[in-house]
Amino acid sequence: MPAPASLGLPEAVRVCLFDLDGVLTRTATVHMAAWKRTFDEFLRSHDPAAPEFTQLDYNRHVDGKPRADGVRDFLASRGITLPEGSPGDPPETPTVQGIASRKQELVLAELEEHGVEVYPGSMRYLRAVKEAGLATAVVTASANGEQVIAAGGFADLIDVRVDGVVAARDGLRGKPRPDTFLAGARLLGVEPGAAVVFEDALSGVAAGRAGNFGYVVGVDRVGHADELAAAGADVVVQDLAELLEVHP
Repeated sequence: MPAPASLGLPEAVRVCLFDLDGVLTRTATVHMAAWKRTFDEFLRSHDPAAPEFTQLDYNRHVDGKPRADGVRDFLASRGITLPEGSPGDPPETPTVQGIASRKQELVLAELEEHGVEVYPGSMRYLRAVKEAGLATAVVTASANGEQVIAAGGFADLIDVRVDGVVAARDGLRGKPRPDTFLAGARLLGVEPGAAVVFEDALSGVAAGRAGNFGYVVGVDRVGHADELAAAGADVVVQDLAELLEVHP
């Protein structure tokens, strides 16, 4: 079934692939807070004079990526190399995996305390997509995808989930590589050209472009619309509801 013009998408689109954090849910702020606390603790122990972790650091080096990739990429931006360690390293271990464990510990505590907040405009759009007969997938680097979707109350609107657990099981490389989005399209039975990617992260937009998807929607939650466009977004919106009744 072609996408109706009321969704603001090209007619060839039959499948919608949504990132989770920052696109459908407000958990991006939870992740940013957890990353900041994690990295600031590490930086203070490594070099008390080191500049703090910032929103710009998050946008450029961490957002949308698997945890360990985010650790490696941010530390590399500061000229720091750590031993890889092993998955499940305790949070206090000075390894890439240990820092990733600390971040996971903090984000789970935050989610448990505050729950999951969804973007109302995104929920309106997601319902319109389903009512139009298009298939949907959540594609997220988060290993907590199933829990977040359930807590957000929209599991019935999602046909397929490709999250960090699935990526690890199937050996899928993280964003900015397109593997996870390609897996979502495959599971829904379409070629990339018939799918649209919705992403707020620069790495995710780059993944959508690298995978030759039919359309890439950038969602600007933090004031980096120009960077999203430069990374390959066909259109940039601040809220998915803006796409309703917009003709591409």
